[in-house]
Amino acid sequence: MEYTILLEKGINNWSAYCPDLPGCVSTGRTKEETINNMKKAIEFHIEGIKKDGDNVPEPSTIATIISI
Repeated sequence: MEYTILLEKGINNWSAYCPDLPGCVSTGRTKEETINNMKKAIEFHIEGIKKDGDNVPEPSTIATIISI
């Protein structure tokens, strides 16, 4: 599955979250580190959902960039 993540630049780090998986967040010093951490966070989050016997949400969020 492919989930959309949103990245935000902070003063000293990056953070990310996955709109399709509420509560699934991560941070890192660089954008690349944050993306790698987020991949691990999503895998861990999905593992927890399955252990709880719940259905894993299907990816549905789509992101795009609009030029103004």
